[in-house]
Amino acid sequence: MPLVPSYIESLRPYEAGRTIESVRDEYGLTHIAKLASNENPLGPSPKAMEALHQGLDALNLYPNGGLDLRRVLAEAFRVKVENVISGSGSEGIMSNIIRTFLCDDDEVLTTEAAFIGFQVLARSRGVRYRTVPYRDWHYDLDALAQAITENTKIIYLANPNNPTGTIFTSDEFDAFYAHVPERVLIILDEAYFEYARHDPRYPDSMHYRYDNVITLRTFSKVYGLAGLRIGYGFAHQELIANLLKVKLPFEPSTPAQTAAIAALDDTEFLRRSVEMNALGLRELRAGIEALGLRVAPSHANFLMVELPDEGVARRIFEAMLSQGVVVRPLGAFGLGNCLRISTGTEQDNRLCLEALERSYAANTGAIRAG
Repeated sequence: MPLVPSYIESLRPYEAGRTIESVRDEYGLTHIAKLASNENPLGPSPKAMEALHQGLDALNLYPNGGLDLRRVLAEAFRVKVENVISGSGSEGIMSNIIRTFLCDDDEVLTTEAAFIGFQVLARSRGVRYRTVPYRDWHYDLDALAQAITENTKIIYLANPNNPTGTIFTSDEFDAFYAHVPERVLIILDEAYFEYARHDPRYPDSMHYRYDNVITLRTFSKVYGLAGLRIGYGFAHQELIANLLKVKLPFEPSTPAQTAAIAALDDTEFLRRSVEMNALGLRELRAGIEALGLRVAPSHANFLMVELPDEGVARRIFEAMLSQGVVVRPLGAFGLGNCLRISTGTEQDNRLCLEALERSYAANTGAIRAG
């Protein structure tokens, strides 16, 4: 009997994007534009920071498992506290879902090149992992519905999707859901919900309240609390009750919970973050498309850029890195010919476009249109 199961031994671990410090040290640069990890360029919510500092004197006490945050979220979204879970980022809750509900003969179904964090977590369980191709960088919900088998237990849908940034619409989700058996759990990962919520076509999962749908959201993106690792989810109380049996008893941490509660009340910061992102998306898209490159339509805080092949994508990534601009190559996701670029400050967006133009010309001989 092997010490390490074969499905763990063959698993490729999640690899985070390059840090500012590592790029600065390697290239001797002073300013680094980190546009690889879909972080908020405005930093954390000011109200969250104030609450965080005020609550540091209680670090000798164990957390209460996120109960305070669950109560606040239940009131904000008009559900019972029994319908809410919190954890160490939405990925922490994903991990608990996989541990709680998957049996050895079950299978997971999603799109090709799904969010890499989910890929790693799902494959770590050793069950069958099945995918269908994208349709023009969107989830092909028709194909996913046709791919459901008697062994399908979990269907993972990210809306907006990471790494493409695309969404599926309310009509598309309604048509898809009509083909999903009640025994199948749907994970609706809405990490970028706040950026897409105002599109009338967007299917906010809280409007459905289906018994077999688990909504996941996070404070890592628009609220700027990625370093605290705090996320939350909504589901039928029976699903939540079983997840609570599996989750670590003291997660999330006290500082994370305190900051998250305050961030929910910071509507001005939320507004500024969404507006700044919309402007950044427009600026980056215009500059990238002026180079003749294809960009997937995005409702998140990043753009996915399609390049001629994996070799070009890798060389451009490295060339931009040497100029102090960090973007995300998507080979680990399964999209080797693509780069993902987060929105940043006005200065960082400009530096990114300048570095991309130079790197693309140097590696392909392309000349800027116009």
